[in-house]
Amino acid sequence: MGAGKNYLKLNDKVEVVAGKDKGRVGKITKVYPDSDKAKVEKINMIKRHMKPNMQNQQGGIIEMEAAMHVSNLMLICSKCAKAVRVKISRLEDGTKVRVCKKCGESIEARA
Repeated sequence: MGAGKNYLKLNDKVEVVAGKDKGRVGKITKVYPDSDKAKVEKINMIKRHMKPNMQNQQGGIIEMEAAMHVSNLMLICSKCAKAVRVKISRLEDGTKVRVCKKCGESIEARA
């Protein structure tokens, strides 16, 4: 369904660049690749009226994060500490890595 390129992964630090939470920074908690959306911690909060069930004995109005489109999010580079665009580059051994377009540093988690 979603044919767009999604450069975001779980636990990435991102900044919201559009919408009601513009300028806020958070960590990605869930990614939906089929619809090009992602959930960000404590961002895009919505209220839902929930009936009591086994997980939620009380019921009532629950506040939760809603997924937002990845085009409204920008990855934050760990080296320059800014919201940056990303390019995919291939290493000598053939593995693909995400690279910051501002400083040229790899964004992948250091292992």
